Amino acid sequence: MEKVLLIISVILIVVVLLQSSKASDASQIITGGNAMLLGKTKERGFEKFLTRLTYALGFAFIVISFILSI
Repeated sequence: MEKVLLIISVILIVVVLLQSSKASDASQIITGGNAMLLGKTKERGFEKFLTRLTYALGFAFIVISFILSI
């Protein structure tokens, strides 16, 4: 089970690094250009897949971590 957690951890790190940078979007809060932050742009295709994969891997990581802690 520890090997599965290690594999999920590595894949999660890679997936997070593949995602587009949202730091520039967050900086628009200060400048007032918040159109992107309010969801006016939607993720499509590969970005949407990466986001969903990140959620799934994060959930799996948490569940396996709890199982191993028991």
